[in-house]
Amino acid sequence: MSLTTTTFLILRALLYYSVYAQQNPTISFITKEIVVNIGDDVDLECSVEYASQYPVLWAKINYNNPFNNLFVSSDSSKILPDPRYSVVQNTDGTTNTYTLQITKIQEIDAGLYQCQVIIGTNDKIKADVLVYVRIPPVISDNSTRSSITSTGATISLNCYASGYPDPQISWRRENNDLLPSGVAVYRGNVLTIHSITKEDRGTYYCVADNGVGRGARRNIGVEVEFAPYVTIDTHRYGQALQYDMDLQCHVEAFPSPSIVWLKDGLELNDNQHYRISIFATADEFTDSTLRVISIEKRQYGVYICKALNKLGSHQQKIELYETANVICPPACGIDLISSSPSTFHATLPILSLILTILITWKNIFCTNCKSFAYLKCFHKS
Repeated sequence: MSLTTTTFLILRALLYYSVYAQQNPTISFITKEIVVNIGDDVDLECSVEYASQYPVLWAKINYNNPFNNLFVSSDSSKILPDPRYSVVQNTDGTTNTYTLQITKIQEIDAGLYQCQVIIGTNDKIKADVLVYVRIPPVISDNSTRSSITSTGATISLNCYASGYPDPQISWRRENNDLLPSGVAVYRGNVLTIHSITKEDRGTYYCVADNGVGRGARRNIGVEVEFAPYVTIDTHRYGQALQYDMDLQCHVEAFPSPSIVWLKDGLELNDNQHYRISIFATADEFTDSTLRVISIEKRQYGVYICKALNKLGSHQQKIELYETANVICPPACGIDLISSSPSTFHATLPILSLILTILITWKNIFCTNCKSFAYLKCFHKS
């Protein structure tokens, strides 16, 4: 066989092989991955060549269970009975394009879509396209909701969120207070507070943001248990014999403390000589008032206001001493125990003015009077 004949046969074989190879089905185009918003419409295109004799399917792939994929269409016929889905087939020579149309995209529509050309029972050609749906952040249930700890401990507040794109987590504090680390904002999933103090208690904000919607926020309450701390307005109260006097102390503690009043080592209780009141003024703040009723000589001395909880105790001493003059209130008829603090503070300037006038009248017109019946004495004069 001559060289020319050999060359001709080789070229003919190559041409035949080329033509034969072109007859095999191929996927010539698939839409690239796409990112959409909820409510958008989406077109996914798959162009196949030499596949007029083969079924072409669109399917949504189940990552968790590949044997439970969701088949949407076969050629131009829809399989999935969802009115938001439709398939359009266009033919151009040997190329057929199958366009999967999804209207009013929902969160569940995100995922991997696959164009498949079924060649045989166990043989198929496939191409994938990812559809991402922008989803506003949702803070996960495994995030911290609240925390209770004791002073000196180290705690970690966790915050995780889902959404697309992946949300970024930041931490802030109520009223724009600085975080225990000294910064206004901390970024990260875990906020750790070392050697926590009672000043660190309060509300912390976990904020998740990914640029979609308004973001998400969770309020995390941090309670710090601490031993009571007792403060007083003054260490000494004076009052005349046979008049009442209120001794006051203020307690800061968590959990709520027990408050007792002591004199000469004995705990006092409500009776004809004493009346004790305890009332919360704010979270973790409690006030207590001991009213000494119609003071007798033996009731002068040192009193102790003592607060206790499971973490410890604290106390302050208050001295009640005798005076020649009557101290108002409560001797002037204002009951501090039953009156609110705001009522008392609002009334005090008026009482002081009236008392000053009455004392002036007494000094001028009633030098022999021995009671507070000033007006009556003034009338007799």
